[in-house]
Amino acid sequence: MTGWSSVAQLQVSNLAQATLVHDMSRTYFGTDGIRGTVGQAPITADFMLRLGHAVGRVLKSGEERPTVLIGKDTRISGYMIESALEAGFASAGVDVLLTGPLPTPGVAYLTRALRLALGVVISASHNPFDDNGIKFFSARGEKLPEEWELQVEAMLSEAPQWVGSADLGKARRLDDARGRYIEFCKATFSGELSLKGLKIVVDAAHGAAYQVAPDVFHELGADVVAIGCSPDGSNINAGFGATAPDALVRAVRETGADYGVALDGDADRLQFVDSTGRLYNGDELLCVMVGDRLAQGQAVPGAVGTLMTNLGVELALKARGVPLVRAKVGDRYVLEELNARGWLLGGEGSGHLLALDKHTTGDGIVSALQIFEAIRRSGSRLAELLASVTIYPQSLINVRSRVGVGWKDHARLASEHDRVLAELGDRGRVLIRPSGTEPVLRVMVEASEAALAQGCAQRLADALRD
Repeated sequence: MTGWSSVAQLQVSNLAQATLVHDMSRTYFGTDGIRGTVGQAPITADFMLRLGHAVGRVLKSGEERPTVLIGKDTRISGYMIESALEAGFASAGVDVLLTGPLPTPGVAYLTRALRLALGVVISASHNPFDDNGIKFFSARGEKLPEEWELQVEAMLSEAPQWVGSADLGKARRLDDARGRYIEFCKATFSGELSLKGLKIVVDAAHGAAYQVAPDVFHELGADVVAIGCSPDGSNINAGFGATAPDALVRAVRETGADYGVALDGDADRLQFVDSTGRLYNGDELLCVMVGDRLAQGQAVPGAVGTLMTNLGVELALKARGVPLVRAKVGDRYVLEELNARGWLLGGEGSGHLLALDKHTTGDGIVSALQIFEAIRRSGSRLAELLASVTIYPQSLINVRSRVGVGWKDHARLASEHDRVLAELGDRGRVLIRPSGTEPVLRVMVEASEAALAQGCAQRLADALRD
């Protein structure tokens, strides 16, 4: 097999395959909203004012006097961006509700609960503090489609149309946003169960959930040890949270906790740790959620993962009669596939999990509660619930690249890729794709043995760098 066009057509459910994917061309929007380094285009105050105005005009085309909700994480740049967006919306005649620091899924929930036109999140999720970005949620609390993003980008290219003074938008604080969201999270946990008797370390990554996550688990009965809950504007994700789980592992061991939960900066994804210090990623946790539904006698017609979902998970679900469908990488694409099929459960290995009968979007706290429900309901430890799941080792290497500039025509990569496929046979698979949030190509090899995966991934990465 040679040539990138034939490679791109391989079905991702097959073993020993390679898939190359790319996103629809957009100027500002990536896989998960708009994101970049603060002070560099487009993460500047002047662009954010223009963005607020453009989005406001798009909203005004369908509603006379729309209201939007703006939440943010704990980055110091959030103040600047919030003010600029607020001014942009006001200039288009759109009213604004401000929540202050609030998890991304909290904004999605309140947008839907308050019947608002749009939810806006100021966050760069798991990125370092000197990055920031914008995400949007529809009135239903769902990620908006690419078509809507293209409409906004088209509006950005037009001259502004300021409304008159009498029609300017107004802004006010939503003082009880945190309390409303805490109660929502608790309501997703079975009223017949509690977390009494469990000691849980909760790591909020010094991010948006620092005043939410510890309270949710405490109010459900757990003995909570909170870490990563002291934001200072510049320490978000720094050595704590889902992208730096070593702090959680240490805390669980040092405190003798039963489990640990780590969220990322905007709290839409998680990592789970048990008392031995073992980490469980989103692929494994998706298996637990599916298993718990089946144990309750609920029908699970299928689950949705991504191109990165571990092959072992696909095989484990198949053994239980649950097919796995793979979407493009990004929780928005998992959601689109779930909605298209009428299914409820999906997720990514990074810890973005979706349970659409609980929430309209990925929610780290709600997902953790679903895992605790499975543990409590079964009376088993987490490791016991996953005893039948064999995770294939994955090796992922990021290669700095001007994404989209000739990488699919790279002759040495094509040649090395064919050799890797021949070596893997039916023991693994290959995925090469551009990141939706960084100027890198992600090279992933999954194989039955770790050394095989690492060696093959390194060969492909070296070929790309040549």
